[in-house]
Amino acid sequence: MKRVLVLGATGSIGSSTVDILRTQKDRFICCGLTANSKKDELEKLSLEFNCPSSLTKQEGIEGIKKLIEKTKPDIVVNGIAGSSGLEPSMIVLEAGVDLALANKETVVMAGPLMFEAAKRSGSKILPVDSEHSAIFTLINQCGKENIDKIIITASGGPFRTFSREKLAYVTVSDALKHPTWDMGVKITIDSATLGNKGLEVIEAVRLFDVSASQVQVVVHPQSIIHSLVRTKDGIVYGQFSEPDMKHPILQALDWPKILSSSMKSFDLTDTADGTRTLTFEKPRFDDFPMLSLAFESAEKNGSYPIVFNASNEIAVQAFIDGKIGFLQIPECVSKVLHETDWSEAPRDLKDVYSADRLAREKAKAFLNS
Repeated sequence: MKRVLVLGATGSIGSSTVDILRTQKDRFICCGLTANSKKDELEKLSLEFNCPSSLTKQEGIEGIKKLIEKTKPDIVVNGIAGSSGLEPSMIVLEAGVDLALANKETVVMAGPLMFEAAKRSGSKILPVDSEHSAIFTLINQCGKENIDKIIITASGGPFRTFSREKLAYVTVSDALKHPTWDMGVKITIDSATLGNKGLEVIEAVRLFDVSASQVQVVVHPQSIIHSLVRTKDGIVYGQFSEPDMKHPILQALDWPKILSSSMKSFDLTDTADGTRTLTFEKPRFDDFPMLSLAFESAEKNGSYPIVFNASNEIAVQAFIDGKIGFLQIPECVSKVLHETDWSEAPRDLKDVYSADRLAREKAKAFLNS
């Protein structure tokens, strides 16, 4: 029986994790829960699972530390959204506990520091993003030494077929109409700009220790193939499943074993008419420049990934607040990335937060100019 602590239990990833724990009580014990602000919902979950909880809005990082000490989890699922998930991830790793990581910003902002912490403590980082979960599995099966290219699939978001002229007039409501995934507001808008896929590119470079040139993005609107790898002999291997985040979450919780589950098995012909079509296309880098900015940030390394993430968070929030248009999101990120030399790599979390803070200030200044 694995003891599981869920950070961000009332969010999208957290709710899916709680559903798994609710139906797999013979394999997992929910030993603790946290939420940012949904106090009533958190208290109900705490009562249901008979476990302690922490409202991080009131108790902050110290509350998470105390909960880890008290509950002694075997694995922690970090479903906290955005850059606020970084410090909790580091706390888990420093405590020597395995981390099931859905918070990609953690790796984007402080990947090298995280890996050092994990190495020191002996804890493992298990990716929960559907794409990186797929890559993790494929690399383990094919062997890292045999991999030539990592291929990350992207749905293309709600604006996949929109012209650049049409993109200038899209609204927040339009951006939230994702064709295949049900996610939080910020990540859904990131999916519309392809900024989320950009974050995944940086995450893949860092998680799997490859160069940016070894990563490719392919638009796959059906979201059935979650990622692929190409081996040195030119053969491509992919991971297929329905677009349900419970698959990668359960995979991380069960790792290194692959066990049966109550989830429906994938069938290529299990559709209304018995057929299924899978299509692929190149990303439109010119119309969705967030993706090229991410590749550039991954290639330059240093503090560029931190700046990409920070300026994007500011720009996306401004779009949500109705202060800027959709196309101003990549304009803001590009301006912040290119007006300063961000080549110095952070030595510790203090440096990470310093670069993050400066990038946010510059993003706000650009948007207010």
